[in-house]
Amino acid sequence: MLGQKDRTEIRKCVRSGTPYSVTTATLPHETELQLEEILSLFLEEIGRGQLKDSLGYCLRELAVNAKKANTKRVYFTSLGLDISNPGDYTKGMQTFKRDTLGNIQHYLPMMDEQGYYIRISFTMKGTTLVISIANNTEMTQKEQIRVFDRIARSRAYNSLQEAMEQAIDESEGAGLGIIILVLMLRKIGLSEEAFELDVENGETVVRLSIPLEETKQGNLETIAREIVNEVDSLPQFPENIAQLQRLLQDPKIDLQTIARKVSTDPALTADLLKIVNSAQYMLPKRIDNILEAVKLIGLRGVQNLVYSYGSIEVLDKDTPRIQQLWSHSYRTAFFAYQLAKSSGRREILDDAYVGGILHDIGKILFSTSHEPLMQRISDFCTERKLPISLLEELAAGFNHSEVGAMIAEKWNFPQPLIHAIRFQHAPEQAPPRYYEVTAAVYLANAACEYETGSLPYVFIDQEILNDYGIGSETELQAHLARMSSEFSKESV
Repeated sequence: MLGQKDRTEIRKCVRSGTPYSVTTATLPHETELQLEEILSLFLEEIGRGQLKDSLGYCLRELAVNAKKANTKRVYFTSLGLDISNPGDYTKGMQTFKRDTLGNIQHYLPMMDEQGYYIRISFTMKGTTLVISIANNTEMTQKEQIRVFDRIARSRAYNSLQEAMEQAIDESEGAGLGIIILVLMLRKIGLSEEAFELDVENGETVVRLSIPLEETKQGNLETIAREIVNEVDSLPQFPENIAQLQRLLQDPKIDLQTIARKVSTDPALTADLLKIVNSAQYMLPKRIDNILEAVKLIGLRGVQNLVYSYGSIEVLDKDTPRIQQLWSHSYRTAFFAYQLAKSSGRREILDDAYVGGILHDIGKILFSTSHEPLMQRISDFCTERKLPISLLEELAAGFNHSEVGAMIAEKWNFPQPLIHAIRFQHAPEQAPPRYYEVTAAVYLANAACEYETGSLPYVFIDQEILNDYGIGSETELQAHLARMSSEFSKESV
């Protein structure tokens, strides 16, 4: 049974998008029961509690298959067989089920001794729950063909009974299980696309993706939009910033006019000069002339400075929590810029930097909100018969990226920044033209969370890591050491 501390931690993970994982060598029965409890809690949080039994079966099936895959490696090793050799594979599978089914206790200690593991994780990616089951053995080509054959076969069946009446190859023992799993996903309204199989970094990883219940998602969006509409303290940027925004949208505007307008705001001027004299530009001498600074960063650079500066002016409050969020945002921005620069993505440098600064404005909004606002939103929920618990979830950080994107839309931010905020936890869902900047912000944020120990390396998107030339945890640590050192120099 999960304790209250575990339950609280799980709910926190749901709302923050942080993975919750369990790692086991042998998948004992107690761990299976624990996994069912965790699944139940996650499903309740996303309004999908009624799927507990069906998805519980799917989770058990996939976890047992991962255990079986590891057992198979131990068994083949004990016989002196090479599982990747087609001839050895055929020979070993003739006796695998018979020998291990009745004598599994003989092989379990060997799995632990030889370092095999199964890792089951639950992660909210935006409004989708992703359940991942990984074991540290790569499937052979023959095993992959067998699994995909079962998935293809499942398309021909209309019911579980029909599938069970068909002859299934018993040597693997999992053939029918995969077919039942796909049919069960179909029965609860999910297509086979909700099931994904990958072999990556020495692991076989199976993922199930379950979207947030539509009614709950709609209610969350309704409350979030009402919050953004109701926040009296941020109806607009400060007037001087709004004027500068309008000037920057004029295609005929000249740099001298922009420089004069910037010079009327001492704090904005200080930020501009700080940027141009930073390590980003590596100038041979210090620049103190505003017009020179504007020429150096260009209109696009000034525009991005205005968005970040304006947001900070509106949302900044002198509280420990707010300062912590802004500190994280500045670090994320610096990392996003450095990652884009070192990988040759110069066309997204400015957007990656500003996207990093602004990616948490949804969280910051709730941290700056006062009691009268929350009472108005609470009254709104009551009037619309919306669950008050949804407001609490938003305040705790759940779906904060959507709230932040709504704020960005209200303030007429450019599309790259809106999408970088909205899809910061799931870059693959961003429109293709905004994927690069969103991925840079995602990776920078993930690197910051890895640095603090809140996000293990295995939960960082491997495809994005590879895109940035980071092929191992050691390489990520090297990047972090370099970027952290440079950031420290910037902060002095």
